[in-house]
Amino acid sequence: MTSRSFHEIAYEPLHRQHVERKLLRKLDLRMSILVLIYILNFIDRSNVAAARLSGFEDDLHLEGQQFNTVLSIFYVGYTLMQVPSNMYLDKIGRPSIYLPTCVAMWGLISVLMGHFFGAMCTRFFVGFVEAAFFPGALFMLSKWYKRRELGQRTAILFYGLLISNALGSILASAILNVMDGVMGHAAWRWLFYIEGSMTVCVAIPAIFILPDFPATPSGWLTPDEQALAQLRMEEDNGGFNEEEMKDFQDGKSALKQVLADWKVWWLALALTGMNVSLSFDIFFPTLSATLGYSSTLSLLLCTPPWLFAICVAFFMSRHSDQVGERFGHIAISLLVGITGFLMAMTTMNTTIRYLSMFLMAQSYAGFIIFYTWISNSMSRSSSERAIALAFINAFGASGAIAGSYVWPKSWGPSYWGSCAICVGAWALCIIMLWIFRRHLKKLNQEIEAKIEAGQSNDKLTYLL
Repeated sequence: MTSRSFHEIAYEPLHRQHVERKLLRKLDLRMSILVLIYILNFIDRSNVAAARLSGFEDDLHLEGQQFNTVLSIFYVGYTLMQVPSNMYLDKIGRPSIYLPTCVAMWGLISVLMGHFFGAMCTRFFVGFVEAAFFPGALFMLSKWYKRRELGQRTAILFYGLLISNALGSILASAILNVMDGVMGHAAWRWLFYIEGSMTVCVAIPAIFILPDFPATPSGWLTPDEQALAQLRMEEDNGGFNEEEMKDFQDGKSALKQVLADWKVWWLALALTGMNVSLSFDIFFPTLSATLGYSSTLSLLLCTPPWLFAICVAFFMSRHSDQVGERFGHIAISLLVGITGFLMAMTTMNTTIRYLSMFLMAQSYAGFIIFYTWISNSMSRSSSERAIALAFINAFGASGAIAGSYVWPKSWGPSYWGSCAICVGAWALCIIMLWIFRRHLKKLNQEIEAKIEAGQSNDKLTYLL
């Protein structure tokens, strides 16, 4: 049954509400595995920071900026692969196979950390393969959920990152304490062996759980649910289906269309600044260690701030969806994060510095809502949206590369200069997003004026 036949035959409000509730319930259950994958994704990405507290640098004889280079090389592979990956995913339309395959590959590669050159190669290829997951997951969510549903679902996906920061430290602490010397291997090596293997084990069932795109026939949906899934996205696109989206491309390829849109470049630059400041999360165990406790307790102290961040992200993203507003929620979260950096800069008092870590961690709420705003503000064409999401995320990763060098050991234990850089980057980001909001408001006014003049029936406006 096509979306058009559903529109004509079964559009009665009560019937639609019943079918839509069932559709969203089934979809949410299947998409929930993305959270588990993202937990493992970030654990595999950041476990090198925990390994640093257990002899990683000494055993590999790392000197100077070599540890920071091991961190940053991940984002080189991560940046290079994102746009081609999402273009390929849009073309094949089978995320249920493609994404879990990439997950299994990065899990296997994560096991291979050895010496400096090996660590460099491993981190590069982990980033190369991980590049498929995050922009691919965002793209898949945008293919199934309407704009006012997307904020909460994007937040739930990001809970995987926050949970990984909270639980990853506990898991790392347990492995580093128990596994040292087992079978002649250092504890930090077991950290990579165990966590990489966990990722592979989750990737296999994900093949059978993750959905493909709404237009792909699915045995887990009834004909009415399948048709409604397509109709919902057509309605959210202002009444245009995917075929009609091609009329907006004016004969240009999707890639050229995206690269010609200044909004894409503007958001990519804003994300770059945001990622510079968010580099603190990779160094969170290092920041915790400045409180003066043992390595085990330092890792355990990393957990409460991230649990607090999960609660804040849930409330902020939910409220952002309910009121249909993005910029204000992002700005508030980042301003609170700036307050945390300012507190850390001005004192070495243990209590105040630990409190500042809570304020830093909650800033991920703004980061989450920002990604939702990106999805809301991009083209209605799925191919363009896939490329735009990947390009913005890939370009923004350059901020993470730079951020890897923002926290050198020589700046510790106060890390005054690191915090100052983060404050400046977030202040610039807030200004850029305020300008972007003004632009979207102007576009909305133009759309409304055309509708009132009878020059257009396109009712799609931008969330501010």
